[in-house]
Amino acid sequence: MDVIWTEQEIYSRIDFETEADFESAIRLVRKELFGANRVYLEVKRRIGTRGGIQNVPDGYLLDLNGSKPRLYVVENELKSHDPLRHIAVQVLQFSLSFGSDPLAIKRILLNALQADAEAKAQAENFVIASSFRNLDDMLEYLVEAPFAALVIIDEMPEQLETILSERFTFAVEVLELSGYENASGKRLYRFEPFLADVTVDAAAPSSEQGSARTLATDEIDTIVVPAREDGFQQVFLGENRWYQVRIHGSMRPQIRYVAVYQVAPVSAITYVAPVKSIERWKDTEKFVLNFSEPAHAIGPVPLVRGGRVTALQNLRYTSYKRLCSAKSLDDIWATEDDAVAATSSSA
Repeated sequence: MDVIWTEQEIYSRIDFETEADFESAIRLVRKELFGANRVYLEVKRRIGTRGGIQNVPDGYLLDLNGSKPRLYVVENELKSHDPLRHIAVQVLQFSLSFGSDPLAIKRILLNALQADAEAKAQAENFVIASSFRNLDDMLEYLVEAPFAALVIIDEMPEQLETILSERFTFAVEVLELSGYENASGKRLYRFEPFLADVTVDAAAPSSEQGSARTLATDEIDTIVVPAREDGFQQVFLGENRWYQVRIHGSMRPQIRYVAVYQVAPVSAITYVAPVKSIERWKDTEKFVLNFSEPAHAIGPVPLVRGGRVTALQNLRYTSYKRLCSAKSLDDIWATEDDAVAATSSSA
């Protein structure tokens, strides 16, 4: 049994009784679940043309973090609903319905924003800071942009992400939101916020060498992967590829470069290669990045001893422009918050 233990009480994992119960949990934690600069519109309206494929999404997520907004059609699911087959069918139908009548979806989004003053204000503030003429112009862009889906589920079935990415060429993100309850009925919720690692990596560096502004998520075009000496020599340099990499579905179409961070004793980003293709890695949820040409030396861009960025343990996102101008890892990923934390810890 999966539990969360505290000195005061024990919380046991629960099964949501109904989809409505699950959606209430999503509504409760939506700001933390989706993150800053994202608008969740919980509107259930039929989409698709009459006589064609029609269905009802559970909602829409407007991602306003980049210089251009992104729209995700949301499907909320319970593990008890045979999700592997059901979700794949639902997401496919959403994509077909979405493309068949974009103007109807535009009206749905506009009406939903008109009914939610906070959401409308957030969207209008984005429009003011962007190149869009008005809210209508932004919504027109969203419904004409490539389709993307977000699946929220209470427990991740084995190989769900693998199946979804194998079946579809469009972006599909998956979030797991699980609930825990104590003896008196008080609940806790566990989840990894939507694109949390991407949002963190896009934060503006605080050093003079770094970018003077926050990196928009749609400017991300490079991933940095940690590697030991043998893997670096044999695979990154020897095979002109890097495999068993997990990349967000919405990020994969943007990736143009892969850089390598050689772990200690080198402790620096040393090579970068242009990406020719990103393909499924065997029967897994991970990918192989094939290079279009051999990697070339860069920098090196070292880890700063005692700096604000720690040694890389996992993949991180950035832009090729920011990478090429960096003198250290702090120039790529260190934020003002990191600087404050470092100052506080040394005081």
